[in-house]
Amino acid sequence: MAAPAPPLSHDAIVQSSWSRCRAFGLNHQSAPAFDQLPAEDIAHLLESQHSLVQTTHQEVLPYYENILSNSNCLIMLADNHGQVLTSWGTQRFIEPGLSLGFNAGASWREQCSGTNAIGTALACEQAVHIEHDEHFLKANRFMTGSAAPIFDAERKVIAVLDVSSDSYLPPSHTLGMVKMMSQTVENRLILNLFKGEHFQLVFNTGLNNLDSQWAGLLIFDESGLVLSANRRADNLLGVSLSRASIESLFKVSLLELLNQPDGLPFALQASGRNRFHCLLKRPRQRPVQARVFTEPPSPAPETISLGTLHFGDRRVEKAVRQAERLLEKDIPLLIHGETGVGKEVFVKALHQASTRSKQPFIAVNCAAIPAELVESELFGYEKGAFTGANQKGSIGLIRKADKGTLFLDEIGDMPLPTQARLLRVLQERCVQPVGSSELFAVDIRIISATNRSLREQVQLGRFREDLYYRIGGLTLELPPLRERSDKPALFKRLWEQHREPGQWAGLSPQVMALFERHPWPGNLRQVSSVMQVALAMAEDQPIGLEHLPDDFFVDLEMEPVETPVPLAVDLNDAEDLNRQLQAAGGNISCLARRLGVSRNTLYKRLRQAE
Repeated sequence: MAAPAPPLSHDAIVQSSWSRCRAFGLNHQSAPAFDQLPAEDIAHLLESQHSLVQTTHQEVLPYYENILSNSNCLIMLADNHGQVLTSWGTQRFIEPGLSLGFNAGASWREQCSGTNAIGTALACEQAVHIEHDEHFLKANRFMTGSAAPIFDAERKVIAVLDVSSDSYLPPSHTLGMVKMMSQTVENRLILNLFKGEHFQLVFNTGLNNLDSQWAGLLIFDESGLVLSANRRADNLLGVSLSRASIESLFKVSLLELLNQPDGLPFALQASGRNRFHCLLKRPRQRPVQARVFTEPPSPAPETISLGTLHFGDRRVEKAVRQAERLLEKDIPLLIHGETGVGKEVFVKALHQASTRSKQPFIAVNCAAIPAELVESELFGYEKGAFTGANQKGSIGLIRKADKGTLFLDEIGDMPLPTQARLLRVLQERCVQPVGSSELFAVDIRIISATNRSLREQVQLGRFREDLYYRIGGLTLELPPLRERSDKPALFKRLWEQHREPGQWAGLSPQVMALFERHPWPGNLRQVSSVMQVALAMAEDQPIGLEHLPDDFFVDLEMEPVETPVPLAVDLNDAEDLNRQLQAAGGNISCLARRLGVSRNTLYKRLRQAE
């Protein structure tokens, strides 16, 4: 990895570019050349850059759709020679005579087009913003543009990303946006290059921005040698990372670092004076290691990050961003959404992203606790407070959540007397157990959730108005699955979450089409259930219609797909077995299912028949 060059000032960048343009023999009246490639060369260019284009289109742009939709701009991706690969957005502002310059194969090198965002960013290898009058050629002064180079793992420029418009957009807007996007592309390219084969360390100055594209990213092997890093890691650590060791970068031994819990934030001191919040992600395939059997291993804690809650759906992304801004503020949140949309998962992610992450997370389903027991469960009770009470008493769920987060799910089902006591807790930050006159101070973050309209409940007299305004500082709406725009990516994520290590086949196109059509009345909870059943039935085959449970088809008003009738085959008949194997296309798993035997049994019978 080459060391990053010191950045140039904006004025120096423009002045140097204009000097180069004059040296190239250009003047302000010159027409842009664009040097358009022939059709066959364009096809070869796009084929060679297919991975880069796909990564940008599928893994990066969806995260910025909400920003881009509010801007009248065009995004262009060009290679390291300034040749346009593809573009997204509006082309309405382009001068008709210059439209060729925005097609695939057109070149924006300074030699061809003078000072411009793409060519100048490549020349100085840093992000630039070129205003209307800063273009060397007058023909290009109808637009402004911001561009940032994209570097590979070896710090070589491999492409450039550009945002152009005819509007007088502030440089801070477009330049900041294109920097974020290019950094995201680089991160995805690094992660895709190593495919989870090595350790990943994500670190940043704040706990709240660990899942952002501005976090530092290090890839290192089991010996602690840094194999790759993004540019943000360079800036945060301020040292050359080429072939560096983890132990030389942070005040921690490799063994101590590798013993950190996977997915849970922790702090590290850099070799300088800076302190960073970090996340460690282990390789997908761990090497086999000797285990100590003196005590059973404790299960790894479940970790959910805010970044995994959405895959491009604007409404969910909006809810995540709003919640992030209130992460460390004493402003109550009320989550509204249908049953099964993932309200508890959302709140868990908020808890784990906050500074309370290592403190208790207590979830209470108010609808599941009998009305007569709600108060004692929440507030606790003194010993002997009522018949049947535990002789030792109970501190209650609210005090168990002290220093952490208390999640009150389905709060609309809480009895009115309990609502009054909860209001007092929120106002005084003290809990009085049932049967006790003593008050206990608590430090808790309360987040509530409901699947019904609390405003309507207030009007009907079923929910206290003062409590409603106390818990509803900000109300976040989680949409039902049927209304989400990121369903395909969400289905893939759930498939990855529930599949066994050897299951790689995925979902068949027919199943994916039905999944997108399905109304999913049970939302994410229903999808998870269907996915687990289907994976169990499919084994190592693609999930097909025959693997889906019957209930799945009821909501689609379709007849269930019949499971193939088991074959009546004598397992000792070698000819019949081989005939059936040929009919199954040589698919051992498929034939084993039809015969009602395991694959190992079938393999054994086939070997005996040879």
